[in-house]
Amino acid sequence: MLCMCCIPALFALWIRRRIDQIAERNGGVVGGGIEAGVGHNVAIEVVAGGGVEEGAGQTVAVEAGAGGGVGASAGEPGEPAGDEAVGVGELADVLAGDEAALELAGVLVAKSTIDPCDDLETAEEVSFAANGITGTGMKAFDGILQSNIMLKILNLSGNPIGDEGVKCLCDILVNNNGIQKLQLNSTDLGDEGAKAIAEMLKNNSSLRALELNNNMIDYSGFTSLAGALVENNTIRNIHLNGNYGGALGANALAKGLEGNKSLREIHLHGNSIGDEGVAALMSGLSLHKGKLTLLDIGNNSFSAKGAFHVGGYVKKTKSLLWLNVYMNDIGDEGAENIADALKQNRTITTIDLGGNNIHAKGVTAIAEALKDNSVITFLELGYNPMGPDGVKALSEVLKFHGNIETLKLGWCQIGAKGAEFIADMLKYNTTIRVLDLRANGLRNEGASCLARSLKVVNEALSSLDLGFNEIRDDGAFAIAQALKANEDVTVTSLNLASNFLTKFGQSALTDARDHVYEMSEKEINIFF
Repeated sequence: MLCMCCIPALFALWIRRRIDQIAERNGGVVGGGIEAGVGHNVAIEVVAGGGVEEGAGQTVAVEAGAGGGVGASAGEPGEPAGDEAVGVGELADVLAGDEAALELAGVLVAKSTIDPCDDLETAEEVSFAANGITGTGMKAFDGILQSNIMLKILNLSGNPIGDEGVKCLCDILVNNNGIQKLQLNSTDLGDEGAKAIAEMLKNNSSLRALELNNNMIDYSGFTSLAGALVENNTIRNIHLNGNYGGALGANALAKGLEGNKSLREIHLHGNSIGDEGVAALMSGLSLHKGKLTLLDIGNNSFSAKGAFHVGGYVKKTKSLLWLNVYMNDIGDEGAENIADALKQNRTITTIDLGGNNIHAKGVTAIAEALKDNSVITFLELGYNPMGPDGVKALSEVLKFHGNIETLKLGWCQIGAKGAEFIADMLKYNTTIRVLDLRANGLRNEGASCLARSLKVVNEALSSLDLGFNEIRDDGAFAIAQALKANEDVTVTSLNLASNFLTKFGQSALTDARDHVYEMSEKEINIFF
């Protein structure tokens, strides 16, 4: 990968070129260096084994500061070479903005052996992220990307490229046959930029992943992209998180999905599509002829009505592996709809239902769906007020059923009573490897319950997160004793950060960690 960490080497190459240009115009003599104004303080030295241009041991030193300069050979500051000196205006902005794009894009076709980039000509991944490049800087890639067949990933995220810059880039990429992943997150592009991308997609046959997160794409832009999906048969992943699609945008996208066969991942997090948009999207996905594996519709302001349509799609799909409905408001009714669908689904392995106002009733329905489901391995239920009753229902099922490996129950108001149910479940469960119980008000009592279960041999649990639980030293002492007592402990990561431990509680845990290592050579990472 060629990323911005390679800039010193590229910068040195650029300076080497500037020096050579000046030397040529001066009859082979460079008179001292580059003067820089007050406020610039950059010192870069690159030594290449064979020299930048095959000169043995050649060193290029760049130094810019108040009263300083750039020396072409020994790196000593000197006087400007008259009118041919490289001015501060050319140097100060070389590492950022459009000047960087112009210089570095040119390097993509240059043969260089400067460490750390063995051959910039053959770079497969380039990141220009967050460098102040505007639409003007996009012109630097014209004539470069068309001929570069090695580059596979281009990241321009975090630059204020805007619609005009995106249009310029799309005109270039129409004829590019190498780039497979294009990242344009947070680039100030709107509907016009989305329209340009859509037109490019109709003709480009190499792009597989397109990231357009956190931009200003509205209904019109979604409509353009949807039209392109009908004609494009190679795009696999599309990321539209954090835009303004709304219900109309989701409806337009649904129509595009009906005629598309290639999409595998759809990321629509945070588009406020609501119940109406979810209904339309699920209808389109039901008619989608491809094999969708990932669907992210988190934070989209839909309720149990929307969850009903999600459940309908979950029942039908034979390919979906990953489903995210995080931070909506489906409540118990919506959870019951999805739980009923999960009883019939045998493909989904990862499901995120966090932050959906699900109480004990909804969690009980989900627990029942897990009884005969051995496919789901990742379950996120955090930020749902299930309380002790909800976690009791879940724990009773997970004692002997299901195949959950990662269980996230942070911020679920389970309290010390809920910790008792979890602790009892851990004595019998043989699948859970990662358990997140953050911010549940466990306190010392809950920590002690869990400590008792840690004394029992559990061959699965490796990561336990108890952060933000108001646990004090007594709880830490109980956990420390449990770790010492269990010679076969499998926990390798224990988080107790943001609790109320003093140095005594921390010392007890540290001693327990050292004891475990001394007795079994097993390492436990404990975080305070």
